[in-house]
This record gives sequence, C-alpha cells and structure tokens, in this order.
Amino acid sequence: MFSRLTRRSTVSTLCYAILVLITTFFVAISCALLLSQAARTAPNGSFVENFNAVVIGAAYVLVLVFSLAFCIKRRIAVHRRLQRISKTFHTLGKNDVPDTVFRYIQQEYTRACLIAYESRPKDGYQEGWGRPGTNCEGVRFRTSLLDTVRKIDTLAHKVIPRHPALRPQARMLHHFRFILPLLSKDEDGLTPLHYYDSAIQLARHMSREPTEQEYIVGMRAAREIETTLQDCYLEMREGSSTNISTCAYSS
Repeated sequence: MFSRLTRRSTVSTLCYAILVLITTFFVAISCALLLSQAARTAPNGSFVENFNAVVIGAAYVLVLVFSLAFCIKRRIAVHRRLQRISKTFHTLGKNDVPDTVFRYIQQEYTRACLIAYESRPKDGYQEGWGRPGTNCEGVRFRTSLLDTVRKIDTLAHKVIPRHPALRPQARMLHHFRFILPLLSKDEDGLTPLHYYDSAIQLARHMSREPTEQEYIVGMRAAREIETTLQDCYLEMREGSSTNISTCAYSS
C-alpha cells in the first residue's frame, strides 16, 4: 500500500514538473516572438526607445512575479494547514469531521470488522491440536498429556512419601502401582490408571499425533487420579490433625 502511494506521488510530481517546463517554454517563446515583432515594427528597427518592447517586457515580468507570488502563497497556506494537524494520536469523534465523512468511516470500519470475523478459521484442523471453537482450542494434545505426569507424581509422593522416583520411560501402570488400590473400577474392571497409561503410551511412542478423543479420555483419567489423590491427602491431613488434638487433650 505504501509503495503504491509512493509511486503515485512520484508520478504526480513528475507530471507537474513537465507541465511547468512546457508552460515556461511556450511563454518564453511567445515573449521572444513578441519582442522581435516589436523591434521589427519600430521606426528605428531596434529596442532603443521602443515603447512596445517596454510594455511587452513589463507585462511578462508582471506575469512572472504574480505567478511566483501565487505559488509561494499556496505553498505557505498548505504548510500552515499541515502544521495545524495534531501529531498526537487521538480518537476522532463525530464532531471532529463532517457527518458524511464520519458515516463513511463508521461504515468502512464495520465492513472491515465483518470481513475479519468471517475470515477467521472455523473448520481448520491441524493434527495433534485442538480445533478452533472447541474447549480444546489452542491445546497441543501430546504436550498437555505428558505435562500431567509430573503433577500426578507429585501428588503420589504426598500420599505415599516413599513412592518410587519417576523414570523417563516407565509405564504409568507400573510406576503408580501403589496407588492402584485407591482408584475405583468401572464395569469392565479397569481403573482410570489403565486408561491414563494407554493415553501416555500413545503420546510417548506413537508416530502420529494423539486424536482429540484420545486426549479427552487421557485427561479425564488424569483428573480422576488427581482428584482421588488430593482427597486421600486431605483425609491424611485431617486424620493427623485429629490425632494431634486428641493427644494434646489427653495430656
């Protein structure tokens, strides 16, 4: 856009310069022809004591002076008008411009907003990422699933302080085997840890990206495990507080 405006400005300046040169050329030619005619028609055949030559020369001098004065006046007027334009940013209000200009700006702004809204991707899909307009928008499934391992491991160590340390390639079903009795089973006899283990294995080792359904199943299982461990940890703290209070009362 800016390059187009620059080209237009350059072409406009060039055309104006050519017009000035052509006008100056023809004015100079006409002046020379008129002066030569005045010299030929004079009684002495020269410019000496030639009243017509003086009138012609004075007329062209006045034209030159008035032309330069008009150009300078316009240049000063444009410069002053540009100086009155505020250089600081401020929002234009309805009273700052004519009504027709304000309505045009408002109409074009509304049209641009509608075009930008309609141009937003609605059906776009990138493998391994949440689709726009859904609850998983902007979420990368593989990274989000793997990030839950640390959170669950931290909660498991709070419940079981001597819980084994996390190994990079350990199966979730093996690593969290000590919390397995704390988890409930579904009608198929599977706990949330079984579903979570499958989702983490897919996220770790599959060449393709996890699907949205696999991500939802894995995150639901992770939330159930986190909720169970959090409840166990809170019960442990409440039990410890109760025992401490009972011992203090007995003493």
